[in-house]
Amino acid sequence: MLGKSIEIGKKHADNRVVLQPMEGCDCTADGSPGRLTVEKYLKAARSAAGIVWFEANAVCPEGRTNPRQMMLTRDNLQKFKELLSQMREIAQNECRISPIFILQLTHSGRQSITPMIAYRNPVYEEKRPVTDENIVTDEYLDTLPEKYAASACLAVEAGFDGVDVKSCHGYLVQEFLSAFDREGRYGGSFANRTRLYLDCVRAVKKAIPDNILLTTRLGVSDMVAKPYGFGTTEQNELDFTEPDMLIEKLVAEGVQILNVTIGNPYYNPHVNRPYRKGGYIAPEPAKAGLERFEYVEKHVKETFPGLLVVGSGLSYYREDLMERSEKQLRAGICDMVGYGRMWLAYPMFYRDHRKGTFDPKKCCLACSKCTELMRAKQVSGCAVFNEYYRNLYKELQK
Repeated sequence: MLGKSIEIGKKHADNRVVLQPMEGCDCTADGSPGRLTVEKYLKAARSAAGIVWFEANAVCPEGRTNPRQMMLTRDNLQKFKELLSQMREIAQNECRISPIFILQLTHSGRQSITPMIAYRNPVYEEKRPVTDENIVTDEYLDTLPEKYAASACLAVEAGFDGVDVKSCHGYLVQEFLSAFDREGRYGGSFANRTRLYLDCVRAVKKAIPDNILLTTRLGVSDMVAKPYGFGTTEQNELDFTEPDMLIEKLVAEGVQILNVTIGNPYYNPHVNRPYRKGGYIAPEPAKAGLERFEYVEKHVKETFPGLLVVGSGLSYYREDLMERSEKQLRAGICDMVGYGRMWLAYPMFYRDHRKGTFDPKKCCLACSKCTELMRAKQVSGCAVFNEYYRNLYKELQK
């Protein structure tokens, strides 16, 4: 199943392997791909993956989560064109495939350099205090769909095959989904809380040609108790009521791929990145998190059978990685399988799998060192198998 091609709208993916968006915090000050960024994506081109889902790209300067976050603009458009052209040439020459490239559009919101928040959330503010002055106005929110549309147009011009209106992991669009107590046009009712998300989706859809994929990476549940999280009950249990209503609207607006995620890496990283070792002892075994991913993905796929679903959370598996991936596809849990930390650690895992040389010893250890680098405001990569990041991590420990 992994190697089986799939038609997605007017695009063709040569296989079901998706390299998930992994922020490296390694672009230049103007948002252009830096040296490390280019190195990472050239490895992605050599991986034989059918879809390369580029990392979070800020739609405006104030929406950047760090000074080195990717940000496509008119001024640096040519650099993105050159990178994509080089990637296509490598993939064709070395792997005989033509990957689909998707750019993830985002506003970092609460995690922006200067926090921009939907509402006061005491759960999140334990780690990063803010004030009422950080709450964004309705007037500011009214300007965002146009910014998403402008970034989408640039993505098409750069050569991307699809764009992702990102709503997950506690960033601005996702946070509004739980703005139950906010007043005004963007808070309170379900229609108001989903307004920003759907307005951005509609603006992007209108801005791109019909041969460009409209996608989204959605946090189906924040796994934070209501009223401070989306897709949960007051007892912090999964509640699909509103996620199902939202996904139905996304499908109606033309979203073709839903890339599933859950949790918030700034608050409960064990949920969306089950790990063997992390910054704290997880309150649940990794198995519980892995099973939750499958449960959520299966629910989405069964409820919306015509929607293409990308599964997540697979990087934890090492020697069982390929077997688990095949099992999920055969069971119809998802249509494509996504790998995040895995491709930072072992970029050639799928290419080696195709050749029969897959090596479990090169797989991600789920040790969270890549995340530790990011949280320490360093460039991020695998600090186990990549010498550059390993040395950087050692310096950090000193």
